[in-house]
Amino acid sequence: MTSATTRGVDKVSKAGSGALSQTGNIVQLFVDVARQTFVRPFQWREFIQQAWFIASVTILPTALVAIPFGAIVSLQTGSLIRQLGAESFTGAASVLVVIQQGAPLVTSLLVAGAAGSAVTADLGSRTIREEIDAMQVLGINPVQRLVVPRVLAMILVAVLLCGLVSVVGIGGGYFFNVIVQGGTPGAYLASFSALAQLPDLYVALLKAAVFGVIAGVVAAYKGLHPGGGPKGVGDAVNQGVVITFLLLFFANLIITAVYLQIVPAKGS
Repeated sequence: MTSATTRGVDKVSKAGSGALSQTGNIVQLFVDVARQTFVRPFQWREFIQQAWFIASVTILPTALVAIPFGAIVSLQTGSLIRQLGAESFTGAASVLVVIQQGAPLVTSLLVAGAAGSAVTADLGSRTIREEIDAMQVLGINPVQRLVVPRVLAMILVAVLLCGLVSVVGIGGGYFFNVIVQGGTPGAYLASFSALAQLPDLYVALLKAAVFGVIAGVVAAYKGLHPGGGPKGVGDAVNQGVVITFLLLFFANLIITAVYLQIVPAKGS
């Protein structure tokens, strides 16, 4: 084996061991967050401030993204269903796509991209200024004081934004299907009520909550373990967003597969 091949194998093994170590650390932080959530006193002030901040930076972008998303889904599904000769099911198809898949994913991506990056930058700057070390010296648990309120705030805002995206996306889909494509309002609503069911909304809210947990924990971990200096904080922000996006899509795949196996489709 040549020296170049040996170096390549060493790099791959180091990258693999580093990824496994980072995964274990993230899981450990998640366990710590779950345990510290029930430790008193709960940081209500920090929780409210973080929830307000996350909502303020995500509400408008989420609503603006939900409108074209609902329109695209409605136009695409309407065109496809019209080719199949099943125009009466346009409403059900577009609404189910928006509620089950679109609303949680749009919400989670914006929460992870906007709020998650801000959390990573905030905690990262505190870490390089040695504020986290100072808190530990004073006997203050930084996970209970800083991480738990941010993760819970992300969960709350993600669930609320999921409902907002659902409403805005359905409204946009209704407008484009009825006004632009000349659909029938009664058929749109009737097909929706015939095929949709409450568990579809429940699984969307569950996805939003799970995505909020993932985004919060990953953002907090990268913020608590940045590289050296401001450049390390910037790299941690980028890495946190990328890792969160990957985990969100894997989690969405798993939850969707389990849901489709457990909950039977309405009318089947």
